[in-house]
Amino acid sequence: MKFSVTGMTCAACSAHVEKAAKSVEGVTEVSVSLLTNSMQATFQAPATADAICAAIAKAGYGASPADETSNTSKRSMESKREQLEDHETPMLRKRLIASLIVLIPLMYVSMGHMFHFPMPHFMMGGTIPSGIYQLVLSAIVMVINQRFFIGGFRSLMRKAPNMDTLVAMGSVSAFVYSTGVLFVHCAKAFQAGTAVSEVMIHDYYFESAAMILTLITVGKMLEAHSKGKTTDAIKGLMDLAPKTAVLLVNGVEETVTVEDVKVGDLFVVRPGENIPVDGLVKEGQTSINEAALTGESLPVDKEVGHKVSSGTMNLSGYIVCEATRVGEDTTIQQIIRMVEDASATKAPLAKIADKVSGVFVPCVLTIALITGIIWIALGKELGFAVARAISVLVISCPCALGLATPVAIMVGNGMGAKNGVLYKTALALETAGHIDYVILDKTGTVTKGTPAVTDIVPVAGITENDLLTFAGAVEAKSEHPLATAIVEYIKEQQISCPEASTYEALPGYGLRASIGEDRIIAGNQALLLKEGVNAGNLISQGQALAAQGKTPLYFAKNGKLMGMIAVADTIKEDSRQAIEEMKGMGLQVVLLTGDNRATAKAIASQAGIDHVISDVLPDQKEQYVRELCEKGKTAMVGDGINDAPALTRADVGIAIGAGSDIAIDAADIVLMKSSLMDVSAAIRLSRQVIRNIHENLFWAFFYNVLGIPLAAGLYYSLGILLNPMFGAAAMSLSSFCVVSNALRLNLFDVRSLKKDGKYRSKAPILTEEMLDNKNENTNEIQGGNMMTTTLKIEGMMCKMCVKHVKEALEAFEGATADVNLEAGTATVEAPESISKDALAKAVVDAGYEVKSVE
Repeated sequence: MKFSVTGMTCAACSAHVEKAAKSVEGVTEVSVSLLTNSMQATFQAPATADAICAAIAKAGYGASPADETSNTSKRSMESKREQLEDHETPMLRKRLIASLIVLIPLMYVSMGHMFHFPMPHFMMGGTIPSGIYQLVLSAIVMVINQRFFIGGFRSLMRKAPNMDTLVAMGSVSAFVYSTGVLFVHCAKAFQAGTAVSEVMIHDYYFESAAMILTLITVGKMLEAHSKGKTTDAIKGLMDLAPKTAVLLVNGVEETVTVEDVKVGDLFVVRPGENIPVDGLVKEGQTSINEAALTGESLPVDKEVGHKVSSGTMNLSGYIVCEATRVGEDTTIQQIIRMVEDASATKAPLAKIADKVSGVFVPCVLTIALITGIIWIALGKELGFAVARAISVLVISCPCALGLATPVAIMVGNGMGAKNGVLYKTALALETAGHIDYVILDKTGTVTKGTPAVTDIVPVAGITENDLLTFAGAVEAKSEHPLATAIVEYIKEQQISCPEASTYEALPGYGLRASIGEDRIIAGNQALLLKEGVNAGNLISQGQALAAQGKTPLYFAKNGKLMGMIAVADTIKEDSRQAIEEMKGMGLQVVLLTGDNRATAKAIASQAGIDHVISDVLPDQKEQYVRELCEKGKTAMVGDGINDAPALTRADVGIAIGAGSDIAIDAADIVLMKSSLMDVSAAIRLSRQVIRNIHENLFWAFFYNVLGIPLAAGLYYSLGILLNPMFGAAAMSLSSFCVVSNALRLNLFDVRSLKKDGKYRSKAPILTEEMLDNKNENTNEIQGGNMMTTTLKIEGMMCKMCVKHVKEALEAFEGATADVNLEAGTATVEAPESISKDALAKAVVDAGYEVKSVE
């Protein structure tokens, strides 16, 4: 459950809130985000939301359950947008201006004599009138910045000191000491009868008390402004979603708020307007700019039946769409929620800073006290000792430690969202940067997932156009996936085809049709033999294509061969380049697929993949992922339901955005563009975020390690001494520097290859011997006594049919199938508990006929 938390000002505060929440019985996990002022808590009875809020309130902070309507469509985008707005910077700016108006005349008097500024003699230097003047102005500055004192001392009274405590104690110490010195000298002057304007005092620290508060306010304002910038990516996505939609009701257009759109409603979108909700195009065609979701600048053509996503822009045509996802279920809302949730979680690196932050402030208070005592013991004046203690208090900054990780995570998530890469958690973002092995599913991940024409081989005397014309005519009436691929290709080539007058499907062979007086056959090699067609040397070409994982289809007219068209599930255009990039990043890439070894090897060769594991069942995928995880950090990339167990098992599961909802739910990272190029981009961005976090943590630790001894006067013997005002200035800049460094991630190019070669994996190099033990372990994986069954099948005519039969049989747990297209058989090795009748029924249900079972 998510809670909104108020009153946190530094990393120590977030540590106290986390400790308070965990003290409630039943709370199992707590993650507090200082950056978003929120808390994620997992709890069970007897813990309740009210009990957790009460415990946090007792610790001195405010807490309330996040808007319960946040998961419903009724919550408006405006309210979510409002929560992300930077309300802190304007408030701090007003405080700063008021403080400066008072501070300038204060500094003029307290330090003007050093620069010979004109002023009355009785106000020069450290006179008593000057001291009273400084006391009044510094008190005004302290009232203006009273929040430091209220929060700081309240936390101290609850034994949970934070950064405000350090600032408040430093300022109060300087003010109280200076006030004491002023009144002591006033008393001495009255006793001696000396004019107060003649008494010179050099121990005033009023200007330090006021300057500390003002400088810390400057730092807080810069920090708040920079933190506000970290949510720019989310706010930009929210701005894309229209506030209204135009519904089509009974043919009449009606404008409503986007929250009122329901699933099934028809809405219209004109050129130049953004899509209000996810839907399907029912009328019209257009081009859509999807850059906001995918990072792809090129428009995407849409026509009837195509999906459109909320937040994308209609560029050209007028379209009517049916709403399929509304409210919080729309694509853009899911992206926003993923980025928000990821930013609210903690990366492992943050735990280091959290542990230090939890004890940091008490340690600083102790060091400051010890510093003052030691300098007094060494014979220094009280003013000198107090100044050193104040310097220690105001230079110490737990904020930089607390912000080092979350700001980088927030900016990294925003950058990922801009480029179509969504990290679900901070852990996923960090782990992706340490990946050694990338396992790729084949179908739909490396390949397009749908068959396409790859080769057209007409015989002598026949042109390609002639072959395609007759092929299109006979395949137009077939519903087979291979026929669909050929028809789609012919449409793309804009070739007109005659209509077949007769059509007959020949299960297991192909089809027969008539075009006018011509008799056409189309099918496999067995059909040519059956029809007595002489194929000549085209058969050897077809066999060579089959060895590459392609399915050759032969066409003949009136008993004479016309040619061959090969169809295959081809690799995506950018798959090879993406895999080359991964290898250039020091990653070892493995193809993991349920397809036979010949097809898998052919695809791997085309894509440039060196390692292949084939003939794998879904549960076996999970085992192989687990085995690789034991050797090094492993990412699994997939898109299908059968990939879900492997995605869950991997150190990082990466789902292709166009894949199944189950795969996306099981993954840690979602690629909106369905491009393998984004796998390398996701890992590249993760590495840069980790590098940025390391820089932030180094700066935060280095700053305190160097600054605290300097403030304590450790280098006094070298003539180096730190004024408390400069300590406050350094404290102000530390958090600002950390946040600004994180914002540099906005300038990072996730497509740049410049730093890819710097990563050196410590994981073992994969060899064929390490991956080729699948067959040896098959029985062990499946378990139990195995039985071999051979089924004689009719109706198979291509590689796709083989795949369907294989998938149907291997759906049984522990079963493996070897399907032979030419012989029309399937040999199944399965546990004895699976009956022969069950195997035969699975094949029949897949659309094929079983002639015999042995």
